[in-house]
Parts: sequence; structure tokens; C-alpha cells
Amino acid sequence: MSLAIPLSKRGGPLFRQVYQGLREAILSGVFEAGDRLPSTRDLAEQLGVSRTVVLWAYDQLLAEGFAAARGGSGTYVAAGLERDVHKKQRPAAKLRVSYFGSAAAQVAATVDFPVRRSPALRYDFAYARSYVERFPFEMWRRILLRHSRKAPVREFEYGQAAGTLSLREAISTHVRRSRAVVCDASQVIVVNGSQQALDLVARVLLERGDRVAIEDPQYQGAREIFRAAGARLHAVPVDREGLDPDKLPAQARVAFVTPSHQFPTGAILPLTRRVALLDWAARENAIVVEDDYDGEFRYEGQPLESLQGLDAEGRVVYIGTFSRTVFSALRIGYLIAPKSLVSAFTAAKWLCDRHTATLEQQTLAEFIASGIYERHLRKVRRRNAALRRVLLEAIHKHIGNSVELTGDGAGAHIVLWPDRRVSEDALVARAASRDVGVYGISGYFLAPPSRVGLMLGYGRLNEHEIREGIRRMAEIF
Repeated sequence: MSLAIPLSKRGGPLFRQVYQGLREAILSGVFEAGDRLPSTRDLAEQLGVSRTVVLWAYDQLLAEGFAAARGGSGTYVAAGLERDVHKKQRPAAKLRVSYFGSAAAQVAATVDFPVRRSPALRYDFAYARSYVERFPFEMWRRILLRHSRKAPVREFEYGQAAGTLSLREAISTHVRRSRAVVCDASQVIVVNGSQQALDLVARVLLERGDRVAIEDPQYQGAREIFRAAGARLHAVPVDREGLDPDKLPAQARVAFVTPSHQFPTGAILPLTRRVALLDWAARENAIVVEDDYDGEFRYEGQPLESLQGLDAEGRVVYIGTFSRTVFSALRIGYLIAPKSLVSAFTAAKWLCDRHTATLEQQTLAEFIASGIYERHLRKVRRRNAALRRVLLEAIHKHIGNSVELTGDGAGAHIVLWPDRRVSEDALVARAASRDVGVYGISGYFLAPPSRVGLMLGYGRLNEHEIREGIRRMAEIF
């Protein structure tokens, strides 16, 4: 056990200083009654003093009744001591926090939803979660174990801030093929999930007072990052085709969009609007941040080319994550920067946390390069497509035309919009009373919305659970 006891040449005899340090630790509760104190030999080595000094300190503790010796076992804290009797009570310090700290504190209760319900609901349409039950963990463990056993010692030193080259190459190859992203490995920066990518965007691109165009409704993790950075948020309305480029503001520094499956409405931004958005960015000399959080999942027609792939001027920062396709606890995502911004983002990543965990990066790189990742994606897509069909059939059968539905063309969640004015909180509560978990959409708007909606994720349920959950939901409409 390591014990910190500050010693000073001006603090009096050394044994007295050691005694006072131990006595304070006992009275303050660092050592509880019955705890074994460090051996005199170990404590003398830790403090850099002779063992005789520590023996004298222990003798004083024994004499005053703070400790008791047990032959052949050691020295123990005596029972029945009143702790904290000598600690002077002082009012808590009033500590000042930064603008960021103040902004973070204001949203502390709202930035981590949907919250896991306790007790869990039987038919919980939770969203934004990967289907970990079907993930090939056995293959993942084998790759991880092999890398941990065979990696040379030097690979356990600090790594590259941008990430291991093997993973950056694997990511660039994958997104070029699957998302039509135009990049090479030098533009890929491995981050701790897409949330860190958004934090780096705010640090590198924004000054206090800069205007940011953001979808309304929007991903609250992005909204609060930009707000905490001191940005002025300009809400751009979203309709059934996503962000309306005609409503984009003048003189904005950044526009944040989720074009492949707008979060949370699920709208897909058509090609004409994508081109119009890039034209606006060119006119305003703005940067577009494309969050492709679940672009791997599309069920109808050909996948649309990423916004980044249409960008001919290097104005788009592309963000992706493995939280939805691998498992969220992995905390690996990536940011693909225009070449002119690579050095700034790489340095910002280093300043933030040096680099992302290396062993997990190497494992993920092989997981992708070996083809296991693509096979896993195909299975998840097929399963999601089947669940989506069941969900749409159940809604048509049990709820019918009393709701409007959006978001069914991609991703793993949809939104139901009741056709009459109702209380969103009441709908959520009434569904929960029937053991069904649904989630309101109003918290994702900057201003109170004119209509309410319910988000339903379907990736974690089976077909029976979806049918029964929707049947029970029909009772509340």
C-alpha cells in the first residue's frame, strides 16, 4: 500500500512527522478500524527514511491507542476511534469554471439520452445502439489476442496521433468503396468515437461568436458541443427531404448536416439539395461537417454518394463511427479532413489525448482488411431490412393512417408523427405503462416544435417483439 506523508526538514523530528501523518490518515478515515497498517519496512522504503524512524512512529501510535499490535501479523488500526474530531469544518470553496464548463454543466442532465430504463421495458424500441448479440466476438477475440501476444514491445509505446497506418488505410479503402468518399490514408484521423471528432471540429474551426448552421431538429451531441464552444447556432428547418438549403444563413462559418439519414427525422438529402448545399458553402467560404453516423444502412434504391465525394474544393469534413456497426464500447471513429486541415486536426488530436488505443486499432484494421467486417455488415443489413419490413407491416395493420412515418429508407430507426395534437410526454408514459419503450423527438429541436413525434429503433428487437410492441402502441393512438 502506498501512503503519501509529506516530510520536511523544518517540520520537526522525522518520527514525529511520520506519526502525525499516520494519525491524520486514521482520523480522516483513510484507514478504517481494523485495517492493517503498512509494515514498518515497506513504509520506511516508501518514505526514504530509516526503519528506526518508522518504528518510533508506530510506538507512539500504540502508546496513544490509535493502533494495536498483533503478534506475527502486524499493526492494525484500533477499534472505536472517533474520526474527524480534529478536522476544522470550513465552507466549501466556490470554484470558478470556464465558459465551456458552465455550458457543459447546464446540459449535464440532457446530453446522455435515451437513458436506459430501469426496470427495462419488455418491448423497448431503443435507438442509437448496435446489435451486439450478433457481433462475431469470437473472431474479434482471436485477432485481439494474436496482436497482444505477437506485438513487439515498441508497439506498446505512444502511437501516432492520427492513428495506426494499417487502420487508416483500411478505413480509406472501405469508405472509398462503400460511401464514394474521395480520400487517402493521410486524410484519415482515428478518434475516440464520432463525439471526439465533433469536439475537434469545434476546437479547430470555431471561434467564440462564429455562426453555425445546424439542422432543426438535430443531434444534441453536436448542438451542445458547438454551443459550449461559444458558437451562435442558426436553426435550418428540416422537411421530408432533409435540410432546406434555401434557408441557410449568410456568413456562417460551419454547417453541420446528417445527409444520409437525417438525425433524428430519418430524411435522406437528395442530390439536388446536396449540390445546393455545396454551392452555398462555396459562396460563403464555409465548411460543411458531414456526420455519416449510419450511412452503411440503406434499404431502397442505390446508395447516394456522400457529400464529401461531391466536394471538388475541399470544404467537407467527413465523420464516421464504428459504434453502430461494431460495438459502441469500442469508442473508435474517424474524421476525414481536407488536406489543408490535416495537420491542424492531427495536432489537435495529440493535444487532446495523444492517440486512440493502439491494440484496438490494430485489431479493427485486420477485422476490416480480412473481409470479416464486410460480411458482418451484410448480415446486419439483411437482418435490419427484414425487421424493417415487419415494423412497417405492423404499423400499417395496427396504427394505419393515424400517424405519418419518416426515416424508413435507411438507418435503424423511424419516427412516427401523430396526425393530431397530443402530449409527447403523455404518449411516452402511456406506452411505458404497456411495457413499450418509445422516445420523444422534441428534445432535439432548438425551439419548441409545432408537432410531436416518437422515435422507434428496431435493431435490438426480434420480429415477435416488434409486432407485439406495435400492437400495444396502437392502443394509445
